[in-house]
Amino acid sequence: MRKTATIAALLACTATAPIAAKEGMFTPGQLPEIAEDLKETGLEIDPETLTDLTGFPMGAIVSLGGCSASFVSPEGLVVTNHHCARGSVQYNSTAENNYLENGFLAKAKGDELPAAPGSRIYVTTEITDVTARMRDGVDALSATERYDTLEQRMKDITAECEQDAGSRCQVASFYGGAEYTLIKRLEVRDVRLVYAPADSIGKYGGDIDNWMWPRHTGDFAFYRAYVGPDGSAADYSEDNVPYQPEHHLKVSAAGLDDGDFVMAAGYPGSTQRYATLAEVENTFSWTYPTYVTLVNDWIDTIEEAAPEGSDARVKYESLLAGLNNFEKNTRGQLEGARRVGLVDRRRAREEALAAWIAADPSRTNYGDAISGLQALTVEGAAAAKKAFWYNFATRPSLLSAAQRLYRLSQERLKPDAQREPGYQDRDMTFFAQGLQALDRRYEASVDKAQWLLFLDTYLEEPAQNRVAVFDDALGLTGDVDAAALSAKLDSYYAGTTLDDSETRLALMDASPADFEASEDPFIQLAVALYEYEREQEAEAEERAGRAQALRPAYMEAITQWQRSQGLSTYPDANSTLRVTYGNVMGGSPKDGMAYLPFTTLEGILEKDTGEDPFNAPAKQLQEIREKDYGPYALDSIGSVPVNFLSDLDSTGGNSGSATLNARAELVGLLFDGTFESVNSDWDFDPRTTRTIHVDTRYMLWVMDKVDGAEGLIEEMDIVD
Repeated sequence: MRKTATIAALLACTATAPIAAKEGMFTPGQLPEIAEDLKETGLEIDPETLTDLTGFPMGAIVSLGGCSASFVSPEGLVVTNHHCARGSVQYNSTAENNYLENGFLAKAKGDELPAAPGSRIYVTTEITDVTARMRDGVDALSATERYDTLEQRMKDITAECEQDAGSRCQVASFYGGAEYTLIKRLEVRDVRLVYAPADSIGKYGGDIDNWMWPRHTGDFAFYRAYVGPDGSAADYSEDNVPYQPEHHLKVSAAGLDDGDFVMAAGYPGSTQRYATLAEVENTFSWTYPTYVTLVNDWIDTIEEAAPEGSDARVKYESLLAGLNNFEKNTRGQLEGARRVGLVDRRRAREEALAAWIAADPSRTNYGDAISGLQALTVEGAAAAKKAFWYNFATRPSLLSAAQRLYRLSQERLKPDAQREPGYQDRDMTFFAQGLQALDRRYEASVDKAQWLLFLDTYLEEPAQNRVAVFDDALGLTGDVDAAALSAKLDSYYAGTTLDDSETRLALMDASPADFEASEDPFIQLAVALYEYEREQEAEAEERAGRAQALRPAYMEAITQWQRSQGLSTYPDANSTLRVTYGNVMGGSPKDGMAYLPFTTLEGILEKDTGEDPFNAPAKQLQEIREKDYGPYALDSIGSVPVNFLSDLDSTGGNSGSATLNARAELVGLLFDGTFESVNSDWDFDPRTTRTIHVDTRYMLWVMDKVDGAEGLIEEMDIVD
């Protein structure tokens, strides 16, 4: 692996003013600017080493494409959260052989199972600043031309990067499109499940404890990366060999104590710290409340249609877990916004920013950009409200598959470089694996129940929010009889062949004419909706093009205004590598409420009821009662720590992030935040923001005392 000359400016421009607080998901290139505070907080290694993504320790940090992870052995062993690997556990499970319930452990490499289709491990190999190439001349273009030009340049740069076999490249945007960085990664396509504790450990507390403290969840699991015999990226094959990373993390059995330095390295998904007032108002007055109501009904519908213990429930476990997580997070966002007065705080920020702009005539262009962005936000919100229920009404799994397949047939009429993202040759492996994965995540009766729910909400919408072509195609004109609608949907499921994976895969090579001649009802509906959806897509792209002209100026105004106050501006999270740091720390998010920094094994006994989700394995309970702590106890708490709190700044996508001590040794995995913290996506509050980690001492204790994973312990570098 090699490092480019641009790594010093990695992922973002380096601000010159000191950061005033621990708030911030920093790009590695910013870390030298806060080196003094890193050292004062407790970091013992040179902060400069953290800017080298191909060196130690950052070279051990990887992305799973939605979660974070890290190498912990020279033989490609990767540790991440249980909930990040749970989709692969679910994919390999059946009602008769349920790894979700029983856990999975490969005693030898030959026993490891292929992860769910589409699973990837991404290892960063090179970073390049491509801002000049991306932005050259775009300011003079119309909105649609700007959008198309930026997208085409992004595709061209990516295609050039991916000429190296086995590479997966990404052009990432920072500060609202003011800067662009090309990230080149090795794409490990052969990912295998090595070990995941049973849900009664890895998901202990379930949705009840999700986002809550105290927590006692063993949220960890292991994958292994495999490559071809020559070391190149390769699809699954029995001939493949474990990938040998240049760097892997040592695992600490000594762990941490209250107040110790910690940092997390991972790939946070997105934050909205710089969203405008109009964006905040629309989100918290309409979008989030609407989602909470819908998702609760959605969960109830799945649970009724897929009874506990059925094969259908196994197929929908991952979706249910995701919906429950999303619902609770969204409720936390709403409660947090109310508690801190988010709308008023954002209004005050914009008033202060406006006053700063007005104080200098040379800043007028900033004010124009902000006004334009506010107006565009209102316009986009109106379009989103109109499309919201239609998007759900067209969500059935087989309709979605038919729409993607028909779109693919149309896109293939174009040269590959001109196709839409997601439909280029580089995307076809993912495309096919997504079609295959449907086999273990689809049941007709459950899919129909969801469709009926979404249609009920759609039919309640006023006429201006209905889509005529959809109503005509599905017969939703006039008074809709519930029994007749149910029978109509039955005819779709009875008349389709898209429930067969071989049929779906074969249609990847079909022409538009093949689809247009099809008698499959889902394909007919997809064809009928195609032109309308392309029109909506074109309108959305035109709005995005206008935003691409306005948001860089808005972010420049924010940056310059904060700099005038002695503050720096870190970019919003965008699924690129970030570092956040702080200390092991409890807290008091509300009057009379105190959070201790650690939970213990004994807390599992106190919570345990013997019924899901508080149904720890009998062997684990016995070991706890016997106080068989082994070498993993923390003297200050007199037990083995299970989870711990820190004041790190994190969000979704950080799941599985390596939590490192002052010497960059693995001491835990970041897996959640407290309920009071979730609103920090929008507005950081140092009093309430706390992140939850699973302690490596608990991970090792479970592996040693409960699941007999001694082979994995021996494979890792365990340090005291």
